Amino acid sequence: MEDKVVDSRESKEGESIRRRRECLKCERRFTSYERIDEIPYMVVKKDGRREKFERQKVLSGLLRACEKRPVSMGKLEQIVNEVEVYVIDSPERERSSAEIGKFMMEKLKALDKVAYIRFASVYRDFKDVNEFRQELEGLLNTKEQAGTTKKKK
Repeated sequence: MEDKVVDSRESKEGESIRRRRECLKCERRFTSYERIDEIPYMVVKKDGRREKFERQKVLSGLLRACEKRPVSMGKLEQIVNEVEVYVIDSPERERSSAEIGKFMMEKLKALDKVAYIRFASVYRDFKDVNEFRQELEGLLNTKEQAGTTKKKK
């Protein structure tokens, strides 16, 4: 149970590490092989397919929503990090794309209302102008209610 590493080498493919070890009691040497056991985090799509979670896809969706908006890359990176933690925290190692989209919408709503509406229009797949208008009215009503609450205090 007690040993020391005498030598370490990465395999040619870089998939494992070969370690020469020496037992501290009997001084015999032996070799161990270690490899990273990577189980990917998955996203369950609307049609039931599963895809590997990719940070870059989350970032590209945010970039499209925030195009020509005064939102820093630092803020977007922070949202991407929060989404990744949200997926990693799932006990099943997977989240539905609907859960991830809803989480991202909440973050965008607090950050930039225009980016939020852009993202919502794609995420919720607005079929016509009325659906778009209803989302805008809901956003404006929330903003007005927050304003009257502040004035009463």
